[in-house]
Amino acid sequence: MQPIKMKNINKLSAYIGGAILAGGMFLSSCTDKFESWNINPDEVTEDMMDRDNLKTGALYSQMQRGVFIVGQDKGGTYQIHQMLNGDNYAGYLANIKDSYDIGSRHHDHYSMQSKWFTNPFDDTYPEIMQPWKTICESTDEGAMDRAMATVVKVFGMHRMTDKYGPIPYSKFGTDIAVPYDSQQDIYNQFFNELDDAITVMSDYLNTGASTYLARYDNVYSGNVAKWLKFANTLRLRLAMRISYVDETKARTEIQKAIDSPAGLMTSAADDAILHNNTNGFTFTNPIYEVTQSFNDMRMSATMDCYLNGYNDPRLAAYYLPNSKGEYRGMRNGMTSEFSSMAAVTSASNFKSDSDLPWMHAAEAYFLLAEAKLRFGLGSGDVKDLYEQGIRASFASAGVTSGVDGYIANDTDVPNDTWTNPANNQNVNVSSMVSSLPVAWDDAADTETKLERIMIQKWIALYPDGQEAWSEMRRTGYPGWVRINTYSYASGVSNNDIIRRIQFSTTELTNNSANVQAAIQLLGGQDNAGTRLWWDVKR
Repeated sequence: MQPIKMKNINKLSAYIGGAILAGGMFLSSCTDKFESWNINPDEVTEDMMDRDNLKTGALYSQMQRGVFIVGQDKGGTYQIHQMLNGDNYAGYLANIKDSYDIGSRHHDHYSMQSKWFTNPFDDTYPEIMQPWKTICESTDEGAMDRAMATVVKVFGMHRMTDKYGPIPYSKFGTDIAVPYDSQQDIYNQFFNELDDAITVMSDYLNTGASTYLARYDNVYSGNVAKWLKFANTLRLRLAMRISYVDETKARTEIQKAIDSPAGLMTSAADDAILHNNTNGFTFTNPIYEVTQSFNDMRMSATMDCYLNGYNDPRLAAYYLPNSKGEYRGMRNGMTSEFSSMAAVTSASNFKSDSDLPWMHAAEAYFLLAEAKLRFGLGSGDVKDLYEQGIRASFASAGVTSGVDGYIANDTDVPNDTWTNPANNQNVNVSSMVSSLPVAWDDAADTETKLERIMIQKWIALYPDGQEAWSEMRRTGYPGWVRINTYSYASGVSNNDIIRRIQFSTTELTNNSANVQAAIQLLGGQDNAGTRLWWDVKR
């Protein structure tokens, strides 16, 4: 290496000195531009994140994607979380695949498989609870970001507690090993959180503003008025959920939802839908992916009996015809004939780029009908509310004709025979399914009226089998085609519906003491036959 010559050192020193002097003179007059010159153009600054709500907005979008987990190639995850749990148990879909990586006997047979009952728990906390916690840490109490995120959190986490029972909730993020809350405490916190969120969003609207986080909201594009209707309808749903175990609290919360100036969801325009191809976010519709691309699941025998028996005009909107042009279902819990079922059963009618429904306005009418029927709460007539629920369901399904005849039909009832589409063998299911026509009957007793409401609510809730399953457990309606065999069931009595899924094995390993305490809160064994806190109706 050649030594640096002194004259070169002098030149270098002179250059640096001149640059410092010139820089100092320049900085003295242009210090406001210094930071912008020292910013990596490929990075987002804290100021930029705050200004554009990116800090909270991106997390808010993540939460929305985590309620029903969606994305590219997420069909398998959605299948385990939703379809092989609630959709099976509600009788919306049935398995037609002979074997998975966990074997050939699984949740469609009420046989609990650790991977499948662990995944919903392990995936939901990082997708919903963690981003919500981060939003809270970066915002003040009363911030709109926090309020809107809290509504999504309650929506997502009520689905979790209605799967498992006790879950970590109020103390999430306080320790590595987090205690579980009782389901009663969780529901009480839900109501308190909705109170706070609704107040914040209402105050925001009262300022004259109308949208918030629009760039990050793939459900309502930031429309705060619609989020308020959603939050009120969610409150009504949760209030009715606890109505058999805590009627006093249920009545209070039902009345709050009814009295709210923001109102409830009333039309298809209010439907909560996770929209595809919005704000730069796209996903492959997981229902399409599993029922058509994977060919793993099809319409169930229960839905076959109801929709075909009623000649329901929504049938073609919900499902696709089989190779014979018919709409046919598979019985849940089958142990054979899988290879022949794909061609003769009906897949769900979703396209790869279809939106994903969260909640339909029809549900609000059925909830109001039940509140009026059982408690005398609210205005309007039970019959009118029931029929408005059916009309709203037709509108959400995009079915523009046939609703008047459907509502007036006092003849057609669900089919009392299910015909196996693979071998044409008939199975008598008359003791399993309901036998009521659609037309309202004012002379019927209260329980029969409730059953009629719940049948139509069950049809209208499609494709959200998780919610339909919860309502079937809560009320006992509608009747469903029993699984083919209970030989593999994990603690579920013959002819009973599965009541819950087991606690996460990850938690049993890493948080064992708190899980054992949660089992005590559950009040029964950690199996699929133990009823949840609100599941008390016999």
